[in-house]
Amino acid sequence: MRSTVTKRGQTVIPAAVRHQFHITPSDRLEWIVEDNTIRVVPVKKDPVAAFRGRGKGGTTARLLEERLADREHE
Repeated sequence: MRSTVTKRGQTVIPAAVRHQFHITPSDRLEWIVEDNTIRVVPVKKDPVAAFRGRGKGGTTARLLEERLADREHE
């Protein structure tokens, strides 16, 4: 599946992907850059539940800090 990026940096998530991962308009996506690859991961409303079991420690604290910074910028 492919999508195009607009001048404003926006893109459309294909309907099949939205349905498979139950992505709704109010959901957030986590963009992960690893070498020359970009991964997009849906983030649940509860950030701790979304990342439980991923990484080798410190992930929860980092994620909570990022979410707090997101809220301050909104």
